[in-house]
Amino acid sequence: MEKGVLRDKRFYKKMFAIAIPVMIQNLISSSLNMVDTIMIGKLGETQIAAVGLANQFYFLFSLFIFGVNSGCSIFTAQFWGKNDKSNIRKILGICLILGCAGGLVFNVLAFFAPEFVMRFFTKDPLVIKLGADYLKIVGWSYVITAISYAFAFSCRGIGQAKLPMITSAIALLCNTVFNYILIFGALGFPTLGVEGAAIATLIARIIEMALIIIVIYKRKGPLVGKIKEFFDFNKKFFFGVVKTMYPVVINELCWSLGMTMYSVIYARIGTEAVATYQIASTIQNIFIVAGFGLANACAVMIGNEIGAGREENAQVYGNRFVKITFVIGCITGTLLFLATTPIVEMYNVSPQVLHDTKIILRVFSFITPFRMLTSIFIVGILRSGGDVKYSFILEMSGVWIVGIPVAIVCAHVLKLPIYLVVSVVYIQEILKVMLAFPRFKSKKWIRNLVSNM
Repeated sequence: MEKGVLRDKRFYKKMFAIAIPVMIQNLISSSLNMVDTIMIGKLGETQIAAVGLANQFYFLFSLFIFGVNSGCSIFTAQFWGKNDKSNIRKILGICLILGCAGGLVFNVLAFFAPEFVMRFFTKDPLVIKLGADYLKIVGWSYVITAISYAFAFSCRGIGQAKLPMITSAIALLCNTVFNYILIFGALGFPTLGVEGAAIATLIARIIEMALIIIVIYKRKGPLVGKIKEFFDFNKKFFFGVVKTMYPVVINELCWSLGMTMYSVIYARIGTEAVATYQIASTIQNIFIVAGFGLANACAVMIGNEIGAGREENAQVYGNRFVKITFVIGCITGTLLFLATTPIVEMYNVSPQVLHDTKIILRVFSFITPFRMLTSIFIVGILRSGGDVKYSFILEMSGVWIVGIPVAIVCAHVLKLPIYLVVSVVYIQEILKVMLAFPRFKSKKWIRNLVSNM
């Protein structure tokens, strides 16, 4: 029988050990991204749009490596539950190979064809020029980011979430400091504007990668090994991992392409619409960090239980996370509703952008519990249990069957303002929860992937 949800100290100790560092990391990241946006916003709405759209390209890449590492983390968590350290290092090696290969492709495009990339998002020549200048510099950080991601996800998979939090926090703080110095020309440095923001990001990514690798090797934990140990796997092992991982990668890429399509659709409305969407997205991310933290904790804990052969515990843990997430989602949604006006008015943008952003955020405050539940079901439960195909279908149906067609009709057929278009698109979050819940209750999602590896 399940213990009372509020009485199982072991469950909560493990949950908080993973969730809180991830929450803090995402909160710092989102907060500093907001600071970055405010800094760039001092230069004007065109600069906000340029950096925001250029970062949509990084967004595509980040979700590719998120997919690779998230797919591999299914195995990391289950191998950790099985206490198989050797195979955990092999999984890390696969993450490094695939992540760096993807980073190289995105780097080449960012450096050699930045105008082509920007033209996909906008027709505004000034936005294209500024965005291309940004991409040429920031593209060099992509391979570095892939390495950091691989080690960070592996740490979380074995329940050591504090280190990625600390290294990321240091790097992001450095990013903010260098942003201020290089964007505005402080301390005698030249005023570089958008290019300064790109250089600051590159420096921060190098610091983050160096810190996480140095600390991991000084601690001599389960992720430490000779180079050969990371790549000492045969074809059967590699393709066994890839078979489970590729639906996750395709999921993330298709989802990120969907998010990119939203940006393209909104950009066709106008530059003010892009600025509105970028500001609203940045603020939203601050208020859903608890959802990301809980989803990560859920994925690790459920994966550990399945890997250890305790499938019934996995279902019990899933039930608990669903209840906890809904309550926290309601609380954070209320806080967002109350905080919308003072936060939005920190931005130096036009009255129309301020008005539209406030409406979008107030609507999102009611959707927040469903947005968090979507993360728990897809990332925390279904995916960690090995049910990657159903989670893929669920995610894609929300974005490509509902979200994007609705956005196109609302924006370009009905000619609705940006705040109404975005608000209608949010309906997909409710639909995804309605489809995920029956699958979770069926227990068909529980699959031990490492029992014969």
